[in-house]
Amino acid sequence: MAKQPPAPERLSRREREIMHVIFSLSNRASAENIRAALVDPPSYSAVRAMLVRLEAKGHVRHTEESSRYIYSATRSPSSARRAALQQYLGVFFGGRRKDLLAALLRDERWTDEELDSLAEEINRARKK
Repeated sequence: MAKQPPAPERLSRREREIMHVIFSLSNRASAENIRAALVDPPSYSAVRAMLVRLEAKGHVRHTEESSRYIYSATRSPSSARRAALQQYLGVFFGGRRKDLLAALLRDERWTDEELDSLAEEINRARKK
C-alpha cells in the first residue's frame, strides 16, 4: 500500500519556509543554499537541525554528493502546490473555491490574454 504524503499542517513556520526554499531551488538544495535563501536566517547548525527534523517527519530526503547532503522534498511540486492551495482555500475562504476565484478576479489586474486563457480553463473544466 502506498504511503500517504506527510500533512503540511505538521510544519512550523520556519519548516514551511525551508520547504518553500527547496521548491524554489528546483527541489534540490544543500543546507548552505537553503540558509542563504531564508529571510533572517538562523545559524547553519539550526538549518541542519530543522532539515533532520523535516527528514524524520518524512517531508524531505537527502542524497550525498561530494561529502555534502542535497535535500529534496518527498512530495512532488504539483502535490505540494495542491496541498498548499487547499490549506489556503480552507483558511481564508472557508473552502469555497468560487470565493477565492472571485477575489482574484476582483483584486488583480488582468490582461485580455490572461482572461481568455482563464475562460478556456473554465470551458475545459465544464467539459469534464
